[in-house]
Amino acid sequence: MNTTRIGHRSFPLIRLFLIMLSLFAVSYPLSARPSGNPLPIPPLLEDNDPSPERESFNLVAQNGAREFFPGSRSATKGYNGSYLGPVLRVWRGHNVTVNIENRLNEKTTVHWHGLEVDGAMDGGPFYPHASGERWTVRFTVDQPAATLWYHPHVHGLIGEQVYRGLSGILIVEDDITENLPLPKDYGINDIPLILQDKRFDSGGNLLYKTSVADLMHGMFGNTMVVNGAVNPYLDVGARKIRFRLINGSNARTFELSLSDGSSFKQIATDGGLLEQPFETRRLVLSPGERAEIIADFSGYKEGSTLSLVTPGLEVLRLHVTGTAKDDTRIPKKMVSIAPIQESSAEKKRTFVLEQMGPNVTINGKRFSMNRIDEKVRFGATEIWEIRNAGMGGMMGPGRNFMSRFRGMMMMRGGMAHPFHIHGIRFQVLERNGQKPSPAEQGWKDTVLLYPGDNVRVIAKFMRKGAFVYHCHILEHDDLGMMGSFVVE
Repeated sequence: MNTTRIGHRSFPLIRLFLIMLSLFAVSYPLSARPSGNPLPIPPLLEDNDPSPERESFNLVAQNGAREFFPGSRSATKGYNGSYLGPVLRVWRGHNVTVNIENRLNEKTTVHWHGLEVDGAMDGGPFYPHASGERWTVRFTVDQPAATLWYHPHVHGLIGEQVYRGLSGILIVEDDITENLPLPKDYGINDIPLILQDKRFDSGGNLLYKTSVADLMHGMFGNTMVVNGAVNPYLDVGARKIRFRLINGSNARTFELSLSDGSSFKQIATDGGLLEQPFETRRLVLSPGERAEIIADFSGYKEGSTLSLVTPGLEVLRLHVTGTAKDDTRIPKKMVSIAPIQESSAEKKRTFVLEQMGPNVTINGKRFSMNRIDEKVRFGATEIWEIRNAGMGGMMGPGRNFMSRFRGMMMMRGGMAHPFHIHGIRFQVLERNGQKPSPAEQGWKDTVLLYPGDNVRVIAKFMRKGAFVYHCHILEHDDLGMMGSFVVE
């Protein structure tokens, strides 16, 4: 169906019908599930530079095929393989070189989500690379240790390229975290989890955008895929395990918890460690956001089984294998984060997110490659106020009216939108006039806004070039829920 033919009078009924179709599509997980698959651990990419103060990597974006279910091969994309990509581990203060080749049959970019780099190195929509092209990205890491990620960002293609598998993890390390007694044995007690939901038909074939509803709501799946595996399980020793969580889904917001109701400690947000860990039983993670948690399995008996879950879906099954040596601990204070003073801000800007069906805008405009929306002075500190006006501003602050359906943060006034800013890290000053929750008191680069929400953030703009800000529901991004700014 061509969305441009939907008239204003007929749209409400059509929208209701499409919403019901979409809800049905995500209601029933694929029945032909295997008994379980070991959780794959993304490999660490080899550093080709022998210097102790430099890292050099090679990445190839390529087409592939994958059997998510036995006997059903689906077309996929990946970095250095058929699906997803390796982990790049870099150190603060080091010079990094990444040589990239595009072997896809279409243009692509590599955006370093959460990394502070100049616009020309950011991999945003202004810097696409054609099929067959090779290019080199160079940057110096100048930010604290954090779990970041990389993915394409070509306007109009980002949704399908990420959905088909073009995503990977970028881990920044520094001396502070190296000396903390946190779990840090990669793949053993330090486990990365790229969380995605995919839609499969009854034969196990991967599907993408099967209705107009997938444009309006973003692409929701009926099956969890973690690190590229369906129905994954992980054997864990009876000790503390650190999970690096990346929401790599196109549209689903996860509400993560342990199936037995146990608590865990959150230690990090998008941009790195929190000053202090905090105990919680629930973690909300919208598309593009990252978090690090530590779960303590020392109190479980050998043979115990529990799961990491989100409403309606099992994310990861956990099998406790027995006692294990554990000399790690979680300090009461991990790092110091100096607050950016509001008095230092030289400018305040407002960004209003609105949606009416497939018509998505920021400040009433859709993205244009030929327009710069904001100009920021290099070195400036600014306050950005972001508002989710819902469906044409029909709703005020109203999380109480929210009706969640398996991660589709729907409300009577519209959808929740995760808002991401390229090239910076920011601090959340307040949410709806209140102090941010502990989960939003660290460095962030993506923030979730429910309909009616008003979030104020503050940041220093220390990288030059052209960047974008956008909704991280990738189909909304492709539709134009994005704006541009230049730092000069």
